Amino acid sequence: MAIEQALNPIRDRVTLVGIGTGAPSGNHMQGTIDYSTNLRWDGPIAFCDLLQEYYPSIPVKIDNDANAATIGEMMYGGAKGMKDFVMITLGTGVGSGFVANGQLIYGHDGFAGEFGHIIVSPNGRQCGCGRNGCLETYASATGVKRTAYKMMAKYNYPSELRNIPFNEMTSKTICDAALQGDMIAINTFKYTAKKLGEALANLVAITSPEAIFLMGGLTNAGDLLFVPTKEHMEMNMLKMYSNKVRLLPSQLTKNVAIYGASSLVWQELKKE
Repeated sequence: MAIEQALNPIRDRVTLVGIGTGAPSGNHMQGTIDYSTNLRWDGPIAFCDLLQEYYPSIPVKIDNDANAATIGEMMYGGAKGMKDFVMITLGTGVGSGFVANGQLIYGHDGFAGEFGHIIVSPNGRQCGCGRNGCLETYASATGVKRTAYKMMAKYNYPSELRNIPFNEMTSKTICDAALQGDMIAINTFKYTAKKLGEALANLVAITSPEAIFLMGGLTNAGDLLFVPTKEHMEMNMLKMYSNKVRLLPSQLTKNVAIYGASSLVWQELKKE
């Protein structure tokens, strides 16, 4: 097992006090992975029970990967000391974690905070969840690729992206092209930022956070994403919230998954 392989060289220096896992559709309350959109597994997987068989004497915890990252940001990153904030992860999909009054919001069943699956375009792009028009289909790394192809069909601008097959194109490819002045790539990020910014304005109206943190591969685009996203967020904001909510990059730029997953265990140990 990978855990044992990692522990073997350092057993004389460390003690394993718990195991934390962040996974898409991880259910903290049930210890399961339930119907993940981006993991092709059947039904709920009793993940914690399975792992607990190997480690019966220590806590084994799981959470949605975005929730885990949110706790990590609160314990180790830019949200230290904040009581009300939101974390948005922009990767293969769009994940989120909501903190209110210093507590992560789970809802009655552990599934609160699926910001990536709010509908931003009725009858829009098909999503892996089976519905149409989810934010994830526009503001994720895969959504950016889909937008790039839409822009290539819409505009006649010359673009190096036209020579790249869909399966070989990445959000980094598009970002690099935009930084070189490629108009197809620039328009792709403008469209992505518009969709994301509008959605964030709605989010603020519900949660009124002190800050919104963005993390994930797409945030490597820097100002190319952050500046227009903030503009569209403010353009669509209710006046009472104008210029009150900071849009910030996560400070956990390395080993984010490790920080987030370990935070689950530390939180559990604190309760005890």
